[in-house]
Amino acid sequence: METTKIQSGGGLNVTLTIRLLMHGKEVGSIIGKKGETVKKMREESGARINISEGNCPERIVTITGPTDTIFKAFAMIAYKFEEDIINSMSNSPATSKPPVTLRLVVPASQCGSLIGKGGSKIKEMRESTGAQVQVAGDMLPNSTERAVTISGTPEAIIQCVKQVCVVMLESPPKGATIPYRPKPASTPVIFSGGQAYTIQGQYAIPHPDQLTKLHQLAMQQTPFTPLGQTTPAFPGLDTSPPASTHELTIPNDLIGCIIGRQGTKINEIRQMSGAQIKIANAMEGSSERQITITGTPANISLAQYLINARFRDVAAMWNDPSSMTTS
Repeated sequence: METTKIQSGGGLNVTLTIRLLMHGKEVGSIIGKKGETVKKMREESGARINISEGNCPERIVTITGPTDTIFKAFAMIAYKFEEDIINSMSNSPATSKPPVTLRLVVPASQCGSLIGKGGSKIKEMRESTGAQVQVAGDMLPNSTERAVTISGTPEAIIQCVKQVCVVMLESPPKGATIPYRPKPASTPVIFSGGQAYTIQGQYAIPHPDQLTKLHQLAMQQTPFTPLGQTTPAFPGLDTSPPASTHELTIPNDLIGCIIGRQGTKINEIRQMSGAQIKIANAMEGSSERQITITGTPANISLAQYLINARFRDVAAMWNDPSSMTTS
């Protein structure tokens, strides 16, 4: 088997890092209730297993350790996913069991070695392990990494991962790698009583980060219609407050940073806030432009926050502390 190659070179003491890309549901399964599952995996495999933070639809699971501990961790993950598939099938009429699928994140500079000349290496992996292996043609957004999807029975996946590890050890990445970082979920954000909330399913989850702090700053600096309700409103429900209008005046020399190149920034603010935003044409002799924001109080307050945050970004870029306090 391929691993003998590593063993003969003392490779079982070689520390390797493998990154996996998982959906939120898969991550939940790996973490388990109160973190019990991942704790057990760490203890029994001896590998370090780290899960990226953040409210993202995708998360990165990093497994680090000597190769034998990595194989144990992978085996535990593959069997856990198979268990999840069996459990989900007991509630569905499907008769054929879908394969277990893992997505590895591999530096693009190593993908050529995984594929081999004319696809010879990837073909050999498929044939010798029985697993399906696919290397994505495109790099993952804002990175120099590609997704390598391995699917099959847990046993096939484990054998395949061993072979992938061998290739990665034999062909280290060339040049600097820009790691893939999943983007946060673009869940709607609503404001109520000075607190930001994100909508997840049917629930509003408090959003405890800088958004709220910045929003409170924006509220202090801009007169706005406060929300009447103390509980967050859900989009799509008839209980949402009626639409209202708010007007802002912006100095002419700052309007460009709100509009952005070809209107990109203002369109982004419209999309994120859900408010209608109209910018009046420049009036002769006037040094200011009128902005009219229409929508529910929550839409308006979010639009104002985003406009204020845009001023802060620009002020920070100018590195002028005085302009940051008057934004």
